[in-house]
Amino acid sequence: MKRGTRRSALNRRRKGLLAVILPWARRFGFVLGALVLLLWGGAWFFLSDADERTAAWGREQTLEITAGLGFTVKDVLIEGRTYSDPETIKALVNVRKGDPLFAFDPAEAKALIEKISWIRSAHVERRLPGTIYIRVQERKPLALWQKDGKLRLLDGRGEVIVSGDMERFENLVIVIGDDAPQNAPALLSDLAAEPLLYERTKAAQRVSGRRWDLTLDGDVRIKLPEEDQGLALRRLALAQEEEQLLDKDVTSVDLREADRMIIRTRPGAVREYKAGLNPGSDI
Repeated sequence: MKRGTRRSALNRRRKGLLAVILPWARRFGFVLGALVLLLWGGAWFFLSDADERTAAWGREQTLEITAGLGFTVKDVLIEGRTYSDPETIKALVNVRKGDPLFAFDPAEAKALIEKISWIRSAHVERRLPGTIYIRVQERKPLALWQKDGKLRLLDGRGEVIVSGDMERFENLVIVIGDDAPQNAPALLSDLAAEPLLYERTKAAQRVSGRRWDLTLDGDVRIKLPEEDQGLALRRLALAQEEEQLLDKDVTSVDLREADRMIIRTRPGAVREYKAGLNPGSDI
């Protein structure tokens, strides 16, 4: 190949490579320059003995420069939300499109968001060049606590989330008793292990601060023991699976004895139902 032809080919290749590299170089140089400016400005104010007025002026100038470089709020992204109101979260964040991104304080926003009753924890961060990202972990509804004629929504730890209109949670079990909240998580966990019983359970009432009485569909009352309530529920579920006990004319089932059930029918007859499970049975 002639020298002139080779030089021409090299020039064309160099121009093509520059056409690819330059846009990326400009873009990263833009971001890098802005970050260097921020670091320099922050270091100057930290190391110098500038008074508050000078520091405030410097901060305003830094925010104005970075905003001019494109670091402004363009979007607020919220993830993990089911029950909490997104507009309430955005109101607490209190930013508008076009605000300087670096004027936003993630730590302050996190503290405010976590005051919302539905929110257990929140993570807040800036995402360059213009997004505020919020991820929340909500408290999960567990049961409704009835006290003084009012319903309060409990979470998985037995803590009150909200009170008032509970229509959207009407399918949850209602628990009754002063000590119901702290004992509800264990009961609901045992009930969840027996779906045939859980779907029938409408309410659960504490008795003398020691045990539960359940109210099922059809106003059937189930008396649980003080201990091993999970085992007692398994015995009842087995009786339902094998003999459809709860579909019969039953008004109450007493499970307080480990080796038997005492069943009351609507006409008032009482009989003992042998569960077929010994106290030491491995279930």
